[in-house]
Amino acid sequence: MSTSWTSTPAADSPLAEFPLGVVEPEYELWGEVDVDPAGLFGEADIPAEDRAYWDRARRFGLDEVRPVIDDYWDRSDYPFQLATRLGDLDLLRDGIDVEGYPAMSTLAAGLVNMELSRADGSVGTIGAVQAGLALRSVAYCGSPEQIAEWVPKMARAEVLGAFALTEPTHGSDSVSLETRATRVEGGYLLNGEKKWIGNGSTGGITIVWARDEAGNIRGFIVQQEWEGYTGTTIPGKLSLRAIWQAHIRLENVFVPDSHVMPGANSFKDTSKVLFATRLGVAWSAVGHATACYESAVQYASQRIQFGRSLSSAQVVQERLACMHSELATMQLMVMQMTRREEKGELSPVQASLAKYTCTRTARQIASNARDLLGGNGILLKNRVARHLADIEAIHTYEGTETVQALIIGRSITGVSAFNK
Repeated sequence: MSTSWTSTPAADSPLAEFPLGVVEPEYELWGEVDVDPAGLFGEADIPAEDRAYWDRARRFGLDEVRPVIDDYWDRSDYPFQLATRLGDLDLLRDGIDVEGYPAMSTLAAGLVNMELSRADGSVGTIGAVQAGLALRSVAYCGSPEQIAEWVPKMARAEVLGAFALTEPTHGSDSVSLETRATRVEGGYLLNGEKKWIGNGSTGGITIVWARDEAGNIRGFIVQQEWEGYTGTTIPGKLSLRAIWQAHIRLENVFVPDSHVMPGANSFKDTSKVLFATRLGVAWSAVGHATACYESAVQYASQRIQFGRSLSSAQVVQERLACMHSELATMQLMVMQMTRREEKGELSPVQASLAKYTCTRTARQIASNARDLLGGNGILLKNRVARHLADIEAIHTYEGTETVQALIIGRSITGVSAFNK
């Protein structure tokens, strides 16, 4: 005896009604939310010139980054057209004076850093590496000829720039770098390796820091197409996936004297660049935290569970209040430190305090927001998980939490806990 089965009901059988309540709505998590708890960013607080930079960065994030960034992040691919647009929009100077461009204040630079990271951490890091590190190195340490040759090109993103300090065996103790610069006729030969170098495999230039035969740290402008330079994109990253970071090998790379930066003669010169960018990392952390907070607020109002929105639950309101408070703390920190920098009064310890406080707090906000979104919090399209992952990188680069803590601790106690 055989039995036949069919998935089609008989012609005279009624069709069951599909339960519409099981269909998930599309959540809008990029909308406008009040993200100024302490009232720091009102019309009277931000000069019109600075607000113009901020507005351009905001529109760029919403109109150009938002539609494409999940795909680039998922594929671990570099959005070259977005880097070019940063140059078109004059968002690649980080407050540095460049001939032919209007002045850009420290506050404007911070707002741009914040807004780019609010859109995406990889895009924010492209700007931070290009302007904050590579362009700044040439502007601070280069000859007039080098500045005229490279700085405008980097500001326009005609040439991508990298900053090669960290080595595979020297991260937090980068002062101990071992890449060598050997004097030869007409220039130097560079030998060594560098790791985690953003833009180091994009075909532009790399600012390489190496130790000369006298033991001094020198800075070199290396063109990535030169013989002996190999920049290999590091695979398998789970953070900042839409910017290429390279493992660089330098094998007898000849650098002519024309590409040796005359103002880079010690680690103090390197530190000047790093000090100037540390506050920018704190601003980037504010951007990441802002994105996570606003996504959490919007999700809580749109997500229905137990017959009501999450936002009507006491525990959810307490969580949002906590994030609200933490975001205000970060904003107050960067605004105060920016005011001090604009007066020339920001100390290295204060820059470390800003970076230490803001990246730690951004991690807390991102983790809380991810949890508040439940299972939807791990989906790329819902934004929060990307920021959660990317914050891990900014929490580490340009000085880990531990290094910043030791800098702060030394200032408190007067005793250095760094290894001798």
